Amino acid sequence: MPVPDKIGRYRVLRRIGSGAFATVWLGADDALDASVAIKVLADNWTYHADLRARFEEEGRIMRRADSPLLVRVLDVGELPDGRPYLVMPFAAGGSLAERLADGPLPVEEALLVAADIADAVAVLHEAGVLHRDLKPSNVLFQPAPGRDRVLVADLGLAKALATASGFTIAAGTPGYAAPEQARLGGGLDVRADVYGIGATLHHMLTGRPPVPGERPAGKKPVGDIVRRALHPDPRKRFESAAELGAELRSAADSIGQVTRRRKVWRTATLVAAAAAVLAVSAGSAAAGGPPPGWVRVRDAGGVLSIAVPPAWAGQLRDAGWDPAALRLPAGHAPGLVVTKDVVAWADPASVLPGVFAGAFTTGGPQPVLPEHPAPCVRRPDRTLAVAGGQALIRRWTACAGSVSYSEVLFVARGFGVYVQVKQVGAVDRTDEVLAGLRLSAYS
Repeated sequence: MPVPDKIGRYRVLRRIGSGAFATVWLGADDALDASVAIKVLADNWTYHADLRARFEEEGRIMRRADSPLLVRVLDVGELPDGRPYLVMPFAAGGSLAERLADGPLPVEEALLVAADIADAVAVLHEAGVLHRDLKPSNVLFQPAPGRDRVLVADLGLAKALATASGFTIAAGTPGYAAPEQARLGGGLDVRADVYGIGATLHHMLTGRPPVPGERPAGKKPVGDIVRRALHPDPRKRFESAAELGAELRSAADSIGQVTRRRKVWRTATLVAAAAAVLAVSAGSAAAGGPPPGWVRVRDAGGVLSIAVPPAWAGQLRDAGWDPAALRLPAGHAPGLVVTKDVVAWADPASVLPGVFAGAFTTGGPQPVLPEHPAPCVRRPDRTLAVAGGQALIRRWTACAGSVSYSEVLFVARGFGVYVQVKQVGAVDRTDEVLAGLRLSAYS
């Protein structure tokens, strides 16, 4: 579909999403100097009265159920060819699905996001509406000081509670939809959305949606909350989204208190730990430290710290990673990415330098370094003393023109470390990056 110049009074910049029934464009509201998202019904559905009515009803619901946690409708209109469109604020923080592409979220963060989703859904329920399609791609983020604001979006399948007992069309996304949503005319109530929140939380904690019949993941009390929200019998779930939200915030607060106590303890021991790390590093070939003026960053738990050239820095993602990327058991471990644009950097075709560093536990399967397909050229492996360990460095050059990768693997301080250095140009700064790597305790 070609990019239109304008939709209504809004200047179109690019397409930001598309689905079976609609396309979403990034637009500019020049009159108000604001970015907007414009959702347009797909042209092949324009003359389907039921789909058109559902699309227009979505706009009315979003306008009626006003909440800072729900995507609002700013404007509506119709293209010259008859297709209706909705104009909404642009959520610059992306979607939950995009964030989960890097693996599970930290438990406290997952609980707080799920609590915000529950609060948003509670507003819908108070307005007499079921969402019916809660999933990571329908949860957006708006950047805000402290913590990004959660926005629940896409009410295309939402329906009035007054007609819930007479649904004649099965709706929802497999993996996230409650079992009763698959039964025609089975009757739905607010507990169907409770299931959707629980399934989304399961995905945030494990990196995937739940599988019917499996035991929901998570230690107490988190596992109990997920288990109850996902119960196949709606009578045994939380009675409402509001009740679930309160439980989620209580659990997040408890975990936060433990985390804060650990940070206090860690602060008291970091000076000694840092001194020990420096002492261990002092005799290594990579121990000179990074060049002056480099930017130092660390992961959220303080396990890994690394320095990069100022031109490489810009964005930091410090919430961890999934060691399954090295064919190790799946899970969540300390990790960080620093580059100018963390989303674009992950694309092999992007010409953006940056560094990833992640920790993993040892004692299980041997990690396997990633391969880089042609036109990348593999150079001879070499070793280097790093932080008291002997690192294997495997370098790939001529990837996407001047892009190269250094894949690094070693064990130090009782745990494994994986580093990927993506560079642009002929100068190889792998050794300088490794010289700036600092490790703290992790088990």
